[in-house]
Amino acid sequence: MKQMGDMLLKSNSFSEIVMGNTALVRAMIEAGTRVVTSYPGSPTPEIATAIKSIPQKLRPFYFEFSTNEKVATEVAFGAAVNGHLSTVFFKSVGLNVASDTFMQLSLMNIIGGMVVVIGDDPGANSSQNEQDNRHFAHMSYTPVFEPANPQEVYTFYLAAAKLAQKMHMPVLLRLTTHVCHAKERVGFGKYEPSEFDNTPKFNTANGPYIPITSLVFPQKQRALKNIAHVESYAETSNLNTFFNNGNSDKGIITTGLVNLSLLDVLENANEKPDILKLGIVYPIPGKLISDFLKTHKEVKVLEELDNVLEKEIKALAFDSGCSVKIFGKQDDDDWMGEYTPDKVDTVLRKIWPDLLPQKSEPLKGMVTIPARPAQMCPGCGHRSAFHAIKKALANTDITVADIGCHTLGFLPPYKMGELLMCMGASTGIGSGLSLYNDSRKVVVFMGDSTFFHAGMPGIVNAVFNRHNITMIVMENGTTAMTGHQDHAASGKNFNEITEKIPIRSVLEGFRIENIYETDTYNQDKLTEFVKQAVQDKGFSVVIAKHPCMLKFTREQRRKPGYKARKVDIDTNICDLRKECIEQFGCPSFTRQDDGRISTNQDLCVGDGSCLQTCPSKAILTPKKI
Repeated sequence: MKQMGDMLLKSNSFSEIVMGNTALVRAMIEAGTRVVTSYPGSPTPEIATAIKSIPQKLRPFYFEFSTNEKVATEVAFGAAVNGHLSTVFFKSVGLNVASDTFMQLSLMNIIGGMVVVIGDDPGANSSQNEQDNRHFAHMSYTPVFEPANPQEVYTFYLAAAKLAQKMHMPVLLRLTTHVCHAKERVGFGKYEPSEFDNTPKFNTANGPYIPITSLVFPQKQRALKNIAHVESYAETSNLNTFFNNGNSDKGIITTGLVNLSLLDVLENANEKPDILKLGIVYPIPGKLISDFLKTHKEVKVLEELDNVLEKEIKALAFDSGCSVKIFGKQDDDDWMGEYTPDKVDTVLRKIWPDLLPQKSEPLKGMVTIPARPAQMCPGCGHRSAFHAIKKALANTDITVADIGCHTLGFLPPYKMGELLMCMGASTGIGSGLSLYNDSRKVVVFMGDSTFFHAGMPGIVNAVFNRHNITMIVMENGTTAMTGHQDHAASGKNFNEITEKIPIRSVLEGFRIENIYETDTYNQDKLTEFVKQAVQDKGFSVVIAKHPCMLKFTREQRRKPGYKARKVDIDTNICDLRKECIEQFGCPSFTRQDDGRISTNQDLCVGDGSCLQTCPSKAILTPKKI
């Protein structure tokens, strides 16, 4: 970590192999960014990891993890209208949470400039959908820069920040999962630390900053003028790239990471189309694209996810009277998944079958590796919780999931959490399910980080409207799913120790009377509490708590004299009732070819939560090794 921090603060120009998320932080530093905010979510958490590597006293900007993406956007906006270049970053669906604020940004005179970094997720590698956030840019009149690799992440951020400062506007830097996580050698410029003028510069004369009816049209006109200016800028920007292969018959317009896949695919092509790679995807450079269309007979628009560019380019061709044949998406498969080289190969063959050589036959003897199902870590308190809660509920009860590690409870063997929408939605959904429902109890789940992120409004609503549901708060003390970031109940934030805001105290402040609390490893007590809670009338809560064991064991290993603990199975006692595998489901247990059960010593963390699940008491007390 220290080495990364030293690298990020180097004063001389240099090059280093880094991932896109790390390159972004160096760009922030060189650009003079003063305030950075975020809410953690893949594929962007490593941005904060890189920031963390810089000692706080040497960090040239302020950083915080805010309670959610909307608040993070508002903090960054507040800093920007006070004269400071600011940046907010979060994952794809985070823009849904931030959108109420984000939609207003382009209407405002943001004197310090503001860059919004979004981590879109084609392929839904770590998200509940594949949403294409270019649509938000169109709705909000926000320019979009789209880099293809770590070098461009660095270059494009510098350009976005410069434009945002010059035009006093927001600019959206759209990354995708593999752009965030890809590694390559990146060339960085010089960094000269300087004294910043921290004099507050907010002035209502720079406004108006109040979007009320009488001011809507002037503010919208400002946004439209800015977009027109950016379109002119895009026409000559070196962020766009033309690959001239001397092919007037075939051309391809593409962007971002898709272009890298395309270049891979075309290495052995029978002919190579000309390529126009757009770096600025909204607003599109109309003249540049029109000239490309007019000089080619056929053009393929190659883009991941939705046909955003395709529709714009086809409209542009119609308006400019181009006779070129434009190919967009051909079928449903073109709308889904990441455009890896294999996918791009398939997409191109649909329109130009002779462009690429015939596919080679698969090598003989190749083995297909089965997909590895997602699962909770060994020792996870959520596993103990689900094992105990399932014993307390009737088969007819309705269970509603939320976002977090505990979402995996819907998988076998637990099968708990039958509906899921987004962070904090479980209580509202559960409240609706409870209406006109006197026969099936509704139980909703929520993690502790989600509780502070978006959970409280639904809870207040359930109490206020007397909805008859039971909530189980799965408290593990951290934002585990995205890399163990702290939250309001952790007792510290990104920068310092803070006062804890206990979840129970918040619930008591909401005047909730029936609150039960226990460690999830105490499975009998948890089962008892859940049975009681579902009998209570109105809104009841069970707090099922246990530290995240992945985080806990990592911290323990750093301590002097640490020795791992492991459990084992006495095969002389084990009568193969298999509850440890089929009901409890810890991945540390393995079924041997002869039917015996053993423990995988590489996976076991020796927490002992499994001992109480074995009816024959064959699991032995953990021993240090």
